[in-house]
Amino acid sequence: MTQALPTQIAPGSDCREAFQAAYANRYTWDPGFAGYKGRCVWEQGDRRVEGTFSVGADLKASVDGVDDAEVQKALASQLWEVAIHRVRRSFDQVHGDNTFTAGESTDAGVEVIIGGKGEGDRYRIKNDVVTMVHRHIHGTVVTIHTGSTTDTGAGYLSHTYTSQYSDPATGEARGPENQFEDTFVPLEPGGFWVLQQRVIKTAADGDDSLGRQVFRFESLQSL
Repeated sequence: MTQALPTQIAPGSDCREAFQAAYANRYTWDPGFAGYKGRCVWEQGDRRVEGTFSVGADLKASVDGVDDAEVQKALASQLWEVAIHRVRRSFDQVHGDNTFTAGESTDAGVEVIIGGKGEGDRYRIKNDVVTMVHRHIHGTVVTIHTGSTTDTGAGYLSHTYTSQYSDPATGEARGPENQFEDTFVPLEPGGFWVLQQRVIKTAADGDDSLGRQVFRFESLQSL
């Protein structure tokens, strides 16, 4: 874990160093990641679907034994989404063309206002953790607020967080807010940390049970 930098950053000042420390503190996989496999379970209301899965060294997820195409796609999507965020890329690769200006501080941390290539994006950082992400992606804006994290001993993973898509021009929400709770475990002592369970809660009309999906990944083994 990196050492926490002071959070008292004056508004308008350059905060590249503080943001880079939070970026470096995210948990990522070593380049030697070879992939893993196991059983997968999807639940929503009274429905339960089981199958098997594998995630290769190329991060591609394969789900077998699931007849429902939408459920199969959803399971593979969760695995891929988690894996792609474990890729280790240098700070300069991702943010080398950006500038970082401190905004106001709240209980959620110091606002980081991005200029340069990523102009329009914003973050918040607190105690070497990125607590808020506000990014323009493919014609839409996604805003993520992190509530709690998992300390792996080699960086942090988000445990609870919310995600909201919105219109970049008007700020109007595109769809309901999603609430996530992710549980991560190491494949073996000292091994790669992977997703064991993801619970997604979405505001739903009528039956609340339909607004809750559970993705479980069990019997996990390295490839």
